Amino acid sequence: MAQPLLQVKNLATHFNTEEGIVKSVQDVSFEVNAGEVLGVVGESGCGKSVTAMSILRLVQGPQGKIVNGEISFNGIDLLKLSEEEMRKIRGNKISLISQDPMTSLNPVLTIGEQIMEAIILHQKLNKKDAKAKAIEMLRLVGIPSPAERVDQYPHEFSGGMRQRAIIAMALSCEPQLLIADEPTTALDVTIQAQILDLMRDIKTKRNAAIVLITHDLGVVAEMCDKVAVMYAGKVVEYTDVYTLFRNPQHPYTIGLLNSIPKIEEEKERLEPIEGQPPNLVNLPKGCSFGPRCREFQSICGTKEPPVVEMGKDGKPHQVRCVLREGN
Repeated sequence: MAQPLLQVKNLATHFNTEEGIVKSVQDVSFEVNAGEVLGVVGESGCGKSVTAMSILRLVQGPQGKIVNGEISFNGIDLLKLSEEEMRKIRGNKISLISQDPMTSLNPVLTIGEQIMEAIILHQKLNKKDAKAKAIEMLRLVGIPSPAERVDQYPHEFSGGMRQRAIIAMALSCEPQLLIADEPTTALDVTIQAQILDLMRDIKTKRNAAIVLITHDLGVVAEMCDKVAVMYAGKVVEYTDVYTLFRNPQHPYTIGLLNSIPKIEEEKERLEPIEGQPPNLVNLPKGCSFGPRCREFQSICGTKEPPVVEMGKDGKPHQVRCVLREGN
């Protein structure tokens, strides 16, 4: 089999705080092939965005630090590169669509200037050619009248247009890997559908890989090939999207799916996951999900859950749960 475009092994990222060490990401492993979409899902604070920042080596030090693991991109371990070497990859080979376009765009620079910056830096074009490329990118993402819009400022764009501008910036250097951190959050459903269609076209036309961070399982079902479900900084279930929806195994994944309203089922109330995510400074003993788990047994509070392989017919299906051992 061909080597994965991105391979993350046993990644751990911690933050030093006054309360103690926050273990934001612990023992995270997954891989993404070219032309594939990996969905990363979970509640707020489970480590999704920190995982993305770790891949790009944008974790802020000295408080934040990648303490363990490997991040291999095209066979190169990104954690062993110098900052100068990493700059040649970041925004060029690997691009980020950030979660909040209003805070990600500089309010005192035009949209065109912000898109041109990466083009000039990585593709070595002059300003005239870079501006032409910026207009082309705005046209690609569906911005009307791109030749006029390129000289406007972020406050002159609507929320959906700002998100499209961020996507244009991310695509300007034709990256091999696109990390999209909740790209459709706070957008209306019409704009959301358009942005998802755009990302699908990018994957098809350019054979780009996408890591899609989201809390929307509907988006996961529509867009993704594989899914990594995260809880308390760890991947608790990792499998293909069809298996995840048809045969979920981890109690947390089952809880997430049960909390979604279904057209074919009439229920007076949704089934929430009771309780709150744990404090990442003082994680509970044994399984981090144990205090909220409906299948909790005494062994769950004493033993660190192993990663159990439950896949069949050569398909990977990894579940971090002591109750699934031997199944």
